[in-house]
Formats: sequence, structure tokens, C-alpha cells
Amino acid sequence: MTNEITANDLKLKGITAIENITSSGYEAVITVRGKQKYVVMTMEEYNKFREYELDVAINESRNDIKTGKIKSRSIPDHLKRLKSV
Repeated sequence: MTNEITANDLKLKGITAIENITSSGYEAVITVRGKQKYVVMTMEEYNKFREYELDVAINESRNDIKTGKIKSRSIPDHLKRLKSV
């Protein structure tokens, strides 16, 4: 099954076109003038995607701490540094 919906199909079939794809566990890719432009997914899939993004951000932060890229400063020192930049 293709997961692409043309903009014209979306206009004609509406939400049914999206539901037919997303109910099978796929994301619906909407094409406009032959180019993939938008992605529609269920909220469950979207929430999973956001969790993955947050996991990546947390791991990047932990790595920054381990490699010393993070500096610990007081608030006044931080504000002083920002003013000097």
C-alpha cells in the first residue's frame, strides 16, 4: 500500500483518505504537485516520535556534561558573561 495522498485526493476524500492509510499503521504523506510536502500520523505515533526526540536531546545533554561542554556558573556570572558578548 502506498502511503501517499495527493492534495487533490485529500480535497475529494477528506479525512477518509488519511484514515485509510493511518489505520494500517502508516504515516500519510501528502503530495502537492508531485512533491512530498506534509506528513500526517496518528497521535499515538506522534507521541512516540516526540519521546524519541526527547530521548535524543537528553542523551546529547548527558554527553555534553561528560565531555565538559557544560559550564556551571552562578546567575550573576552568567548575566555578566551575556552582557560582555
